[in-house]
Amino acid sequence: MTNEIKRISVDIGGTFTDCFVSWGEHYVQAKALTTHHNLALGFNDALDIAIKELDVDKTTLLSQLESVRYATTLGTNALIERKGPRIGMLTTEGFASTVPCSRGRGHGDGLSYEEKHDIPRASRPEPIVPIPMIKTVSERCAYDGSILLPLDEDDVRSKLRDLVDQGAESIVVVLINSVINPSNELRIREIYQEEYPSYFLGAVPMLLSHQIVGRKGEYARATSTIIDGFLHKVMYQGLGTLELNLRANGYEKPMLINHNSGGMAQLNSTDALQTVHSGPVSGIAASEHLALDGALGNVIATDMGGTSFDIGVVTEGEEKHYDFQPVIDRWLVSVPMIHLVTLGAGGGSIASYDRLYDRVKIGPESAGSAPGPACYDKGGMRPTVTDADLLLGYLDPSNYAKGRIKLDIRKAEEALLGKLGEELKMDTISIAKLIKENVDQQMANGVATELRSRGYVPDEFTMLAYGGNGPLHCCGIANALNIRKVLAPPFASVFSALGAGNVDQLHIHEMSTFTVLFDTNKKSLLTTFETLNNAIEELELRGKEDLVRQGVDISKIQYRIEFDMRYGNQRVETPVVSPIRRFKTMSDVLTLIRKLHERYGEQYGEGSQAAEAGVRINTIRVASFLTVEKVDFSQILPVDKEFDGKSVGKRDCHFVGISKPVETKIYDDRALKVGTSINGPALVTTEATTYLVEPGWNFHSSNHGAVWFNRLDSGDENEC
Repeated sequence: MTNEIKRISVDIGGTFTDCFVSWGEHYVQAKALTTHHNLALGFNDALDIAIKELDVDKTTLLSQLESVRYATTLGTNALIERKGPRIGMLTTEGFASTVPCSRGRGHGDGLSYEEKHDIPRASRPEPIVPIPMIKTVSERCAYDGSILLPLDEDDVRSKLRDLVDQGAESIVVVLINSVINPSNELRIREIYQEEYPSYFLGAVPMLLSHQIVGRKGEYARATSTIIDGFLHKVMYQGLGTLELNLRANGYEKPMLINHNSGGMAQLNSTDALQTVHSGPVSGIAASEHLALDGALGNVIATDMGGTSFDIGVVTEGEEKHYDFQPVIDRWLVSVPMIHLVTLGAGGGSIASYDRLYDRVKIGPESAGSAPGPACYDKGGMRPTVTDADLLLGYLDPSNYAKGRIKLDIRKAEEALLGKLGEELKMDTISIAKLIKENVDQQMANGVATELRSRGYVPDEFTMLAYGGNGPLHCCGIANALNIRKVLAPPFASVFSALGAGNVDQLHIHEMSTFTVLFDTNKKSLLTTFETLNNAIEELELRGKEDLVRQGVDISKIQYRIEFDMRYGNQRVETPVVSPIRRFKTMSDVLTLIRKLHERYGEQYGEGSQAAEAGVRINTIRVASFLTVEKVDFSQILPVDKEFDGKSVGKRDCHFVGISKPVETKIYDDRALKVGTSINGPALVTTEATTYLVEPGWNFHSSNHGAVWFNRLDSGDENEC
């Protein structure tokens, strides 16, 4: 590993705040409970744990750091809880119903798989902007940017007064076709500042949609701007508190925030919308780096934390999997986000009885960090996955989270024997096994669905298992998937936090276009390139300005050009990374068309391409970035040497499919020594997490604290 990095990276999750500290040759991980009322407290708790291992005081450490980086679920939680300001909206006259109608199908966005099978009974999401807070103004811009109806400025002033009088705490402006010509949105902001100077209204922000989203599609652009406005205050306050905390402890550099695009930027160059899901995305970014550095090939990234189970796909030699119009909570938005699937299946996920299907249901509701699972003895009364794991013998009640959280077995038993036990009429161990089996199967189904929907099969992938509960449940998930090989990466319990420190400083800018590369009617290729090249140049300039404003050396900025392309009038758009930055000849056009041909064939099958229908570009995207030094994972593959680990004790554990308790050897941190080989059943309890080696599996430690789980052939298994 490199020995030059001095960096702190943090992943603030729904249950735990994970911290990873790179300090020269030392790498330290720490976890503390998330303090939702003041995120700085949980961060300080985790950092205090880390600095004890480094034997350095906090002020010295913070003053010498290269950077501090945060990934957080603060925005996600605020959306779920609907905690945000009262939003007012200005839009073009005649389009007041765009958001309430939600394209006529918005009530289905964000529903679970089961709920989508019963759409007639689905409920519409509670609107973030109530209908009375949506005002229209007289103006109209055409598709090509020409002004059909000038802005009525008196009308704007009147509607602004209406919104202010109704208590608007944030105002969003979403005018039709403003991404082509933003002049009317910009003029509305000028009028707002004239009517309500900052000293009059204080910090009532106004957000313009063309500055949030660069592509057409008024509904997704509107919801993106609304969510950004809704999260603006809570993100400013929460992250501002973190920044003030850093200043008070001697850190003077700008705070960096991870984005759901797989990059990061300074706080003052971050939109609130970009932070949603940034924690899990950081784990996928770390998985991509690990797969490339360690030559792992195809990887399925699985992150089982305290609240959720996140899935990401990393394929060898292919472009990143992005969602360009993802659904966040119940809202379709337009933001380039690393593709992510989230299931409500974490350690704190609550187990309940589903009367309709006569089964145990896991999640999506979670006990979180407060009150937490019943066994935390902090007021939780309902059974969770962690309670089941404790009763099955997998967790050490006196040494959980380095002994900082004492687990109460009696409380866990009471939770399982409560309402769930009354319905199932089983003993606690049987219920706990059922919870373990169901949650593992639920996660396995999520992984299989994600892979097969993209044309892959699970056994072509190495499964990465990280997060606080990943190494505990990975064998059960792999058994259900028929996967024979699992990697628990270095610093598995804080792997997303590690990833937060490894991402590049990056900004992505988009622009809608209608550029025909091959006109099927005229049988001709594009021959004039000025408009296309000018658009690319403008997007590069925006990215360069973003990075230069943050102090980046202009000579180190790199660019990646991408196009969303389609055949003819197909609805499907295929993202293509362009090998060409500026188009000069028809040969360049043919090169790009061939690239689309390859990508389309990979995704939908060779022979499905339809260039004869015409080829066009709908969106131009430029990623401007600065690469950063990363933790080295080049020696991650299994090592040749093997030797038996030395157990430190035994206890009875219960396993799915085995009726009687099984005497299980227990190992400590020394089992992470390179080359240690342990056949299951076994438990490796370390300061950061618990590795459960189920019967029929082998634990083999590699470099940097990585652990490989390999399924044994039947003749190699220890007798149970």
